[in-house]
Amino acid sequence: MPRTLSRPERIAWARLARTPRVGPLTFHGLIARFRTASAALEALPRISKLTPPPAERVEAEIDGVEALGGRLLASCEPDYPSLLAQLDAPPALLAVRGDAKQLQRPTIAIVGSREGSAAALMFAERLAADLGEAGFTIVSGLARGIDAAAHKGALATGTAAVLAGGLDHPYPPQNLKLHAMICARGCVVSEAPLGAVARARDFPRRNSVISGLSRAVVVIEAALRSGSLITARAAADQGRDVMAAPGSPLDPRARGSNALIKQGATLIESAEDVIAALGDGAPPLRPLSIGPLFERTDAEPAPAGLPRKIAGLLSPTPVHVNDLARLLEAPLGAVAAALTELELSGQAASLPGGYVASSGAAFSTD
Repeated sequence: MPRTLSRPERIAWARLARTPRVGPLTFHGLIARFRTASAALEALPRISKLTPPPAERVEAEIDGVEALGGRLLASCEPDYPSLLAQLDAPPALLAVRGDAKQLQRPTIAIVGSREGSAAALMFAERLAADLGEAGFTIVSGLARGIDAAAHKGALATGTAAVLAGGLDHPYPPQNLKLHAMICARGCVVSEAPLGAVARARDFPRRNSVISGLSRAVVVIEAALRSGSLITARAAADQGRDVMAAPGSPLDPRARGSNALIKQGATLIESAEDVIAALGDGAPPLRPLSIGPLFERTDAEPAPAGLPRKIAGLLSPTPVHVNDLARLLEAPLGAVAAALTELELSGQAASLPGGYVASSGAAFSTD
């Protein structure tokens, strides 16, 4: 059952979450196995060579986030965003600044090109404003272009910005004024630790959090190779609705969003279209596959040779743990156990939403 952590429990939870090579999948596997973060920390030296950060460093992060007017939310707590909590392996920690209650309202993500056309920017701002008036919180990534337009349109009603870096390193610099306005009137979220500067490889993680926080993702102008399409793909894998606004076939900025429509994304031209597409009977989200956070479960051991097979399949391109299980025709529990072993040995990195990739995808404050 969800419960609010005490400060010592929060420190232990954060130490485990900030341990190098312990991503979301491995973190929740350890919690399922050892029941509490403190017990998992005590067991860590016996099962790996990983060293958690000292309690003092984590306490400094907690105090630093609070000094900014925010807080660190653990995925087991009742005010952790409910949609994100339903993912296979949600981020163990979220740093939240501003009005966290906005994330408990119905949420829609709006994403798109950083170099959006004038028509697309105006449409994104109007769509966000209309959806906000209808009671939705608008989620986006604070990027230039469509993201910024969506945030501006929803400032009066509620918007949440998801950062790729820490709460103290908003990006890009052009949107610092907008970031300050969202902190004051909306909500800013980051999975990254305080002090982390956003790198290119951190943006897919941010995109997965954007979609995980949202009931649906609307794409407005996206090239065929863009972060917006990564967000759309994550949304589909997470059981969210994917929608797209059509654009001119002569404009390369619209080729990705038009391709989404060809592939089955809902074509939308107004807030009414978005609301109608959501309907009353939303499909259920994929259930958790790793077990309850506070109930002891018997971990399924990884069969001999399975970790090696999985390591051979991993690449920098994220793949979902369910897809690995299907490819290998192996039980999901055994695959999860093998991935925990690989991550603890530095051969894999787990990502939000149940994804995994080759090592090198973890946050760093270097």
